[in-house]
Amino acid sequence: MAAARTQFLREGYRDAGMEVVARAASVSTATLYAYFPGKADLFKVVVLETARDIAAPVRDSVNTSGDARARLRAFANAYGAFQTLPVTRAMFRLVTAERRRFDDVAEYFLQCAREELGGAALSVINDLVRTGEIAVDKPSWAAGQLMGMIDHVTLVLGLSAGDETLPLRPLGEICDDAVETFLARYACRTAA
Repeated sequence: MAAARTQFLREGYRDAGMEVVARAASVSTATLYAYFPGKADLFKVVVLETARDIAAPVRDSVNTSGDARARLRAFANAYGAFQTLPVTRAMFRLVTAERRRFDDVAEYFLQCAREELGGAALSVINDLVRTGEIAVDKPSWAAGQLMGMIDHVTLVLGLSAGDETLPLRPLGEICDDAVETFLARYACRTAA
């Protein structure tokens, strides 16, 4: 799987060869085909597993304890770190490029992003609403606002300037500013 992921992310679907993947994985081409009848099957598994694996730190950030600021910072920092990973950026680019050929994979990838990433933000926001630390009429909108403040300087930057490109400002500052802006809008006067 690691060899296939590297090949697809580096070469794209069209130019990634099963023979090259097999060599990189130190298996025969016949062995690779025994597990994956075709390149399309291998591609689907690589995208699905990668999407699940790279989102784990964002999912785990939901378990942070503390006040609104601490919990939102934990989420924001995990989300920002996720968006600056070269593998995240390359995977977004690959799935977008292959959407016409693999619409089901692209939809799954988008659904994972909604559930794993947006779901983590919603979980934190809904908990903070329940504890009375923030007041939000539309939690999904608020989650989108928080994530959007981070997306532009992390994911969008990488997609346009290169997978390895990092923001000029430290990621922690970017995330702290996003959280402070979020709390300025949504924090209850007695909380945060």
